[in-house]
Amino acid sequence: MINQLITKILPLTPKKLVWVFSRKYIAGETLDAAVKVCKELNAKGIKITIDLLGEFITRLDQANENKQAYLNIIDRIETEKIDGNYSLKPTSFGLLIDEEACYRNIRDIIAKAAGYRNFVRIDMEDSQCTDMEINLFRRLHAEFPKHVGLVVQAYMKRTLNDLTNLSYLNRLETPVNFRLCKGIYVEHEAIAYKKYQEINDHYLNDLEYMLQNGFYPAIATHDKQLVDGAYRLIEKYKTPQNKYEFQMLYGVTPELRKTIVDKGHTMRVYVPFGKDWFGYSTRRLKENPKMATHIIKALFVGG
Repeated sequence: MINQLITKILPLTPKKLVWVFSRKYIAGETLDAAVKVCKELNAKGIKITIDLLGEFITRLDQANENKQAYLNIIDRIETEKIDGNYSLKPTSFGLLIDEEACYRNIRDIIAKAAGYRNFVRIDMEDSQCTDMEINLFRRLHAEFPKHVGLVVQAYMKRTLNDLTNLSYLNRLETPVNFRLCKGIYVEHEAIAYKKYQEINDHYLNDLEYMLQNGFYPAIATHDKQLVDGAYRLIEKYKTPQNKYEFQMLYGVTPELRKTIVDKGHTMRVYVPFGKDWFGYSTRRLKENPKMATHIIKALFVGG
């Protein structure tokens, strides 16, 4: 009940107070701030993927603004010689307004990244978007097989079937690059696993399938149980270090992140930035009210 109460109150809280919590997990409002964070991570031997905040837009002119912003981001990241790639959410480009316009916007971004021999990952959003985002990925992968990837969510009951249906793409020269995460959106129990161990078991099942079937898995987790499980699977299948990577969110479990890097595994950190940081923070809380406990610690204890 306390978490739910905080979830309702936080969007009404002054932005300066919410920033006390958010600044640990968001690179800042500007591209300059994000570039600074990216360089700091690169200096520690960590790759990055950069994301401009602002999903679930309501107008197509916002989609065009976001596209132009990404084109500028790509030029800046490449000019600065940052070791990283790009992540984006299709709802930032009009997915729920006009699917075809969304496709054209994202295609322009991927074409730009491909010109630099770089890579764009399509983030997975809530279940209303899943089929549309998989279809979007299929279309873009047909044209840019080396330059586009996708995210799959282990708590969704459909995920292993989705991986099976997409495994044919691994017959091409370049393995399919999928980020595997647990999933954060609140979904009905009819379509999503709910229990902690249940989700973890399916996460490792999905990862094992990916390692067995030629995917390039981006192992996105802050859960030590899953990190240890990934180590065991990597050893079981003798997977070379250039055939997978670990991923984490900026500011989350830096100690665990360091242990992975120290073992010689590739680590990539997801770096979100933008003026929509307040909306992003409050949406994340609405999607996952259990985060409220961590917010209390950040605000009043400094945890």
